[in-house]
Amino acid sequence: MSTIQRIALVLTIIGAINWGLIGFFQFDLVAAIFGGQDSALARIVYGLVGIAGLINLGLLFKPNEELEREPEARPSR
Repeated sequence: MSTIQRIALVLTIIGAINWGLIGFFQFDLVAAIFGGQDSALARIVYGLVGIAGLINLGLLFKPNEELEREPEARPSR
């Protein structure tokens, strides 16, 4: 996994936690930290989380490395 994909995954997890807080407690952590939903910083964070989600779409279609490997030949007895 590349560094960009790891950063995107972290941002996606942050977004998921924020959505969980909104859904369960009606509390927007990003807005609380950055001064409301309409502040420039909050909008940047929301935008970065959205872009990260798009980057992570590629993980759905990435072949699993374990499935790609051919089984190793086992010594016969």
